[in-house]
Amino acid sequence: MSPLLLSIVLPVHGVERFLPQCLDSILADTPAGETRFEVIAVDDVSPDGCGAILDSYAARDHRLRVLHLDENQGLGGARTAALPHLRGEYVWFVDSDDWVPERTVSVLLDELEQERRRETPVDVLITDFTHVYPDGGTEPNPWRHVLTGSPLVEGCTLAEHPPLLRTVMSVWNKVFRRAYLEGLGVSFGRGYYEDISATYPALLAAERLRYLDRPCYHYRRGRAGAITATASPKHAGVFAQYDAIFAFLDRPDRPGRPVPDTLRTMVFDRTVQQALNVYDTPGLLPADRRKDYFRSLAEHFARHRPSGYRFPGGVRGVQYRLAARGARIAYAELRRTGRLPRDLKRGARAVAPAVKKGVRSGARFTAYNAFRRLPLDENLAVYAAYWHRGYACSPAAIYEKARELSPRIKGVWVVENRAQAATMPPDVPYVFVNTPAYFKAMATAKFFVNNVNFPRTMTKRPGTVHIQTQHGTPLKAMGMDLRDHPAAAEEGLDFDRLQEAVDRWDFLVSPNPHTTEHFSRAFPGSYEMLDTGYPRNDRLANADREEVRAMRERLGLRPGTTAVLYAPTHRSGRGGYVPLLDVAALARALGPHYTLLVRTHYFHTGGPGDLTAGSEAAGILDVSAHPAVEDLYLAADVLVTDYSSMMFDFAVLDRPVVIFAPDWEEYRRERGVYFDLFAEPPGAVTQDAEALVKALLAGDPEPEARERFRAKFCVWDDGGAAERVVRRVFPVRD
Repeated sequence: MSPLLLSIVLPVHGVERFLPQCLDSILADTPAGETRFEVIAVDDVSPDGCGAILDSYAARDHRLRVLHLDENQGLGGARTAALPHLRGEYVWFVDSDDWVPERTVSVLLDELEQERRRETPVDVLITDFTHVYPDGGTEPNPWRHVLTGSPLVEGCTLAEHPPLLRTVMSVWNKVFRRAYLEGLGVSFGRGYYEDISATYPALLAAERLRYLDRPCYHYRRGRAGAITATASPKHAGVFAQYDAIFAFLDRPDRPGRPVPDTLRTMVFDRTVQQALNVYDTPGLLPADRRKDYFRSLAEHFARHRPSGYRFPGGVRGVQYRLAARGARIAYAELRRTGRLPRDLKRGARAVAPAVKKGVRSGARFTAYNAFRRLPLDENLAVYAAYWHRGYACSPAAIYEKARELSPRIKGVWVVENRAQAATMPPDVPYVFVNTPAYFKAMATAKFFVNNVNFPRTMTKRPGTVHIQTQHGTPLKAMGMDLRDHPAAAEEGLDFDRLQEAVDRWDFLVSPNPHTTEHFSRAFPGSYEMLDTGYPRNDRLANADREEVRAMRERLGLRPGTTAVLYAPTHRSGRGGYVPLLDVAALARALGPHYTLLVRTHYFHTGGPGDLTAGSEAAGILDVSAHPAVEDLYLAADVLVTDYSSMMFDFAVLDRPVVIFAPDWEEYRRERGVYFDLFAEPPGAVTQDAEALVKALLAGDPEPEARERFRAKFCVWDDGGAAERVVRRVFPVRD
């Protein structure tokens, strides 16, 4: 019998509606013969039918054991009651009104199997998760950006990645090594916020923490009866949990790693921030308890404020100072008006500019709504691409053609920051996100052009025209077609919000008949489909030898060198760059007459890492940050990709494409695809490095496949797509 790896603990109370879904998501995820895990469900004197449901499931599945308590213990007490009965090396505390995505248990078991073999097995495995709302809407983990690409992916201590303290401190997205947790000498608290008295110590003392970049938990938000949505004096119990955290830090015999003073300060800041969030959230604290709660917050400052503590800057620092003084009335005045009472102004002069800045920030959407009262500017068009990353893709091609054919329409671009603004062409106007100029443009423009959706906070005014270009011919399933695929859960897709966005579109640009067919179903709406071809591909269709030579020279490619552009796509649920191909080994196999241009997907950060291959190998250039992928197409002699829409664009040039798809079956199953890439490829198809090298050395191994591919997918790419869009949408001069 396989050793027992994992114990899953389910505290159960008053969740009869949700319990079957939770149990099914765990028990039905693996075959009944999978005995590496157990489920310990604790019936915490549930007032409904939960006890009977648990017993019924336990009778059918021996992996589930049920503890029926005699007295209600609350979440913390129920978890504590389960601990003596656990047999797993690791323990995962799952709330019984939530559930886990498909294949989660099997994936976790495999991860833990690998961890137990390590010299330093992980003490806490942190997982990704998805928020789910009562209307069915979803939201991905809002702290994921703090975790992906961090040292936590391989494993580290909290001191080596302190930003972890900014993420959610609940237990449900953390799997603990049981011996480690029990050795800490901590316990779950009673009442509300019961888990933080265990999670903070566990993270602070761990020898090794690790992040699994896969959504392993569906957390139900906004449920009636949930603590985060319930008015109760019990919210004041959070201070008892804080006391337990700092009691652990103050223990002279504290187990685990030493905790630096910087981490103690970060923990203190986080507790103050959480306590103020509870106080500021309308309806959580009864009116007659708010004064006592604020007094408790001031006492928390007095008890646990670290030696040498410095208040944060800006508005937050002012709020903390007022909380430390117990100045509840002044705090309320600051929150209500953005100004301090007169008797406090003198002492707050140093932070007054930051207060004003915060007030301006809070007034942004008031300004936007004021701008919306202005008439539409019939001659203004707003452009954006790739979530405001800069001047790119089909919106850029449309902008250039509109300047030529419809010069009275002034175009302005939206960019995120100064680094992106620095990449803009010198004669192209732009505005920064969330500035007054941005809000005025968004409120008054007649035309909007984007290859993704504008923020949903920007409402569509009557009379405006929205042109959605998208940014690639789809091999993978898109939009509403993802409803039945695992990728929908992993990417946190909200189909209601997607439909809201589609309802804004007046035009949707399609690059080919294949895309028109699938976009019509994936994005149902009343928009007009523009069967024009992709404006961004006009440059490829119209390129001449001189432009190709200039691009190769700009990238430093030697004459006579074969340039191979390697551009893998993003894999949902795997986080950053996925090195399925050893690029350095490929460079050594190809030799010095080749150059590899390596471009990671724009979702990823940090690039592909070390690309050193040796003097007799192909040269390797990391072109991930190059602003225009069309430059790379023109410079490359051959494209190597997997499932990226780049294959459709590159085919316009009628140059060799080699598919490297070692995980095709997994990708097709997880993401869903619109056609069999192996049956209708753009060129040679390979699944291992040896076959890839052979195909590249062959030069042009599958010209007939490329010809068939071009006949299906490049039929409208004649260099005139942008003009067709502009003539249909904008007022064009005669």
